[in-house]
Amino acid sequence: MDKCVVYCTVPNEFSANLIANTLVEENLAACVNIVGNITSVYKWDGVVQEEPELLLIIKTCKSKLEPLKDKIISLHEYSVPEIIALPVEAGNPEYLKWIESATK
Repeated sequence: MDKCVVYCTVPNEFSANLIANTLVEENLAACVNIVGNITSVYKWDGVVQEEPELLLIIKTCKSKLEPLKDKIISLHEYSVPEIIALPVEAGNPEYLKWIESATK
């Protein structure tokens, strides 16, 4: 199966909307869910940080991963944005077909 889900955290609603809309408009993603009100705890430069963020859940095809990654990096406010792709092992066949057609 060549579908995947990409996770990407962003610092604010402006970034979330900019990235989500751009990815869908440019057919790099079929759908992007914007999940608000998350807290990320991570270590950066040796210091534990705790920040409010939003999570983008991006549905796409593996063939779109490189241009999708490049587009996120070009739009993202972070110097090292989270871009993690997880394979889709199974799903609603009609939904999976829709992802394929929406990213052509």
